[in-house]
Amino acid sequence: MPTMDDALDPRLNAYRDDLADIRLKGRVEAERFVEGEFARVTSPLAPVRRRPLPEESLDTELLKGERVRVFDDSGDGWAWVQSEADGYVGYLPVACLGPDTAPPPTARVIAPRTLVFPQPDIKRPPVGSLTMGALVAIVGEASDHNAEYAELDSGGFVVRQHLAPLEATMPDFVAAAEPFLGVPYLWGGKSALGIDCSGLVQLGLWMAGQQAPRDTDMQERALGTRLAGIEALRRGDLVFWKGHVGIMQDGQTLLHANAHHMMTASEPLEVAVERMEKKGVAVTSIRRLDFG
Repeated sequence: MPTMDDALDPRLNAYRDDLADIRLKGRVEAERFVEGEFARVTSPLAPVRRRPLPEESLDTELLKGERVRVFDDSGDGWAWVQSEADGYVGYLPVACLGPDTAPPPTARVIAPRTLVFPQPDIKRPPVGSLTMGALVAIVGEASDHNAEYAELDSGGFVVRQHLAPLEATMPDFVAAAEPFLGVPYLWGGKSALGIDCSGLVQLGLWMAGQQAPRDTDMQERALGTRLAGIEALRRGDLVFWKGHVGIMQDGQTLLHANAHHMMTASEPLEVAVERMEKKGVAVTSIRRLDFG
């Protein structure tokens, strides 16, 4: 679709020939402009795809409790949405959404993955699970001789130690990413069930209270300040290649979700650099984050 503003990234701006976000009026051409309606993700994970087809590649995932703006939900079980958290636009199954009228989230999951029990009893078969970053509303508390539990407004109980208040943040975003070591690599994934390189960076930063865009190219433009080279690196520095990013655990060790290991792996940076250079892919930048 030709636009009036060629700088508009379709990943972050909702526009089609027939429909567009009203906030883009005057910047794009469309038959109709709408404000959209807010909804929340009610499933543990919601797959977001570029087109409303189940076989389409996964672009990203939204976690339970995340808020979206719905522009269109009339497409054979698909909704065209924009994430409120990072602005990402795409299609997800309508079945993953619920109204934005339930109690607002009061806590987030801080464990890589936690189980949802039907009763406050860890011996009962779980009825589901949630992954790090999921947002929940706590409506009650319970305990037994094994654990303390939070009762969720959506039903079920989660052990209290796997939750933290929304305002609580992890002081070290690398520590939030490190538990994903060994998690399978999944293009577009953002959970302990499967994650990609930029999803690992984004989720780790979110858990530390820092906003981050979704894709590698966006992160390379938006995050931190550029360093001159790959010497004197420290924990938390980001190393970028075209289409890939990794997190420095210390001055020599890189943590990254990657297709070579097909999982999140920790390895010497020099090994990763050499492997990529053999493929003709060089480091494009090193970014140092400023949390001041």
